[in-house]
Amino acid sequence: MFTMQVIPQVNQITDRYTNFFLIVEDHLTLIDTGLRGSIRGLVHFIRSLGRSPEEINLIILTHNHMDHFGGLAELRKLTRAEVAAPKNDFVIDDSPVPYPAGNCIRKLLQVSALSHLRRRFVLESKDVDILLEGGEIFPILGGLQVIPTPGHTAGSISLYASRKKLLIVGDALKKKQGMLRLPLITLTSDIQQAVSSIRRMSELDVDIILFGHGRPVTENARAGLLRLSERVKV
Repeated sequence: MFTMQVIPQVNQITDRYTNFFLIVEDHLTLIDTGLRGSIRGLVHFIRSLGRSPEEINLIILTHNHMDHFGGLAELRKLTRAEVAAPKNDFVIDDSPVPYPAGNCIRKLLQVSALSHLRRRFVLESKDVDILLEGGEIFPILGGLQVIPTPGHTAGSISLYASRKKLLIVGDALKKKQGMLRLPLITLTSDIQQAVSSIRRMSELDVDIILFGHGRPVTENARAGLLRLSERVKV
């Protein structure tokens, strides 16, 4: 496990090439929870700061993929934190699960021999305390706004701290060879939605971008967003 302080109060924690983020204020806020098995390292890091995991009072999930909610069940045993996640990433009736080929995966997980795997692939709405629709502002980092950035999944959100000029994008965006790029097409549900979301992000006053995978952009991020928005015009 690797940890880095991006800016004061904001820490990136990386386990098996998956990032999640600890915001340290009077209370602790966790953005995403990493893969199953990541929480032991998180607890060690929190205690190294002289804090306790019981101080986590809010967990925000950027989207309903197993590498971003995998540690949630373990955290539930350690903390009474509320869990917030995007409403549009939850299966209702016969809607597809939030992965490419979601209808096929949903049908497979309905097969009795495979149904026990469902909890590994998707959270259910009952696992979440706050279903996010976009526009909500949490009293974190001077105001942390929920920005809908669908594409990678139908409900994918980013989190924007305008006072810090910081954007946490989950998997709505990636960086490769120093350049911002579209999310991985093979794991993205709707690439045209992803393009529209990049245009929305490019309108924000952003210096810093934190990703679900890889190292952050720590300066002049908006210029990169504008270049990407121009490249992916359709």
